[in-house]
Amino acid sequence: MPEIVPFKGMLYSPELLANSSGLICPPYDVISPELQQKLYDSSPFNSIRLELPLESDPYAAAAERLAEWLHSGDLQSDPVPAIYPYFQTFEDSEGRSHTRCGFFAAMRLHEFAEKKVLPHEKTLSGPKADRLNLFRKTRTNISSIFGLYADKEQTADTLMKAFADTNEPVVDALFQGVRNRMWRITDPELVSTLQDSLLERTVYIADGHHRYETGVNYRNERAAANPAHTGQEPYNFILAYLANIYDEGLLIFPIHRLVHSLEGFDASLLKERLGEFFTITELPDRAALKAFLDYESSNYVYGVVTSGALFGICLKTDPAPLLDPSRPEALGKLGLVLLHDLVLARLLGISQEAMAKQTNLVYVKDDREVFEAVATGKVQVGFVVKPTTVEQVLAVSETGEVMPQKSTFFYPKIMTGLLFNPLD
Repeated sequence: MPEIVPFKGMLYSPELLANSSGLICPPYDVISPELQQKLYDSSPFNSIRLELPLESDPYAAAAERLAEWLHSGDLQSDPVPAIYPYFQTFEDSEGRSHTRCGFFAAMRLHEFAEKKVLPHEKTLSGPKADRLNLFRKTRTNISSIFGLYADKEQTADTLMKAFADTNEPVVDALFQGVRNRMWRITDPELVSTLQDSLLERTVYIADGHHRYETGVNYRNERAAANPAHTGQEPYNFILAYLANIYDEGLLIFPIHRLVHSLEGFDASLLKERLGEFFTITELPDRAALKAFLDYESSNYVYGVVTSGALFGICLKTDPAPLLDPSRPEALGKLGLVLLHDLVLARLLGISQEAMAKQTNLVYVKDDREVFEAVATGKVQVGFVVKPTTVEQVLAVSETGEVMPQKSTFFYPKIMTGLLFNPLD
């Protein structure tokens, strides 16, 4: 694993943390304008005012606000470096409770080519430019990246859970049904034990690819402008939340595909063409579709929702001839790759550019939205998919390839506002 170190986090004052639920927000890339305004209205100190300000110059506004809150004492820097365990307790769509356990640390930045940190998604220039401006103005990590590591022994998990059982959290906040608790570990022996348990492990980025690449670019900028650069300055590190892939609370939810605005779309013709490659199972309702997807072990199984029919499909032929032969085996095993290559591109004629721009494609996380969108005529057809597994994410990352857009949804999102990481 890249070097991870304790750091002096900036936290809200104890007085403000008494109502911490009004201070936190999701990361910038999942905040709608409506939610942005709602969060603004929830508290004059909500972290949305740093993460995604409403002002015409959001970067200057964030920097000025950060300085103001530090000066007033509404934000306070911890006096000694710490590692910060962070647990999120939530319910899945079936009402089952889960707790995902991880921790915040400062993680040394590496180029992807060094193979210490590996991505699984492609990044876009726009979000990276946006985040770089925020880095430059605030000189602070406002929000964290989310990284995974593999440790079957679960040494760090055991240590953190034991600490949490005997210590009160410094933050205990509820947001959209998810309980967010964070602790502070400053004991050098505990910190050292945690660090040692994670040596020689690769970090796989689960979420925050744009922020990570921005961190590398920002480090390079600062290093080039600093004649006394040593490699130990705070800007050589990034705020990272790290979780073990063997943690029972680590879940990936599926992201379903909705197709719209295709000229000459014919649902019956699509079904006929799908029958060339897939076995088709007629289904009566959403519950039956869920049972169908749960039962079928194939990676290449999907639900198809149209205005007049609901059916499940399962590939009946060898997938290899249907896929780009240059693809690594790990990528070819992903159901989403076949769905994109065969169904969306070949059968429906949606180009890669149109998929990237969402010209004909919308992504949703709840299968109920698929049924609603089709029923109301907002879309022409919906494809309900299985979730990508953690093992598949790791396998693809190891190849150096990236998954199709919107392949994973690690739930819940890592919240912004629990703490901030100064880069000076």
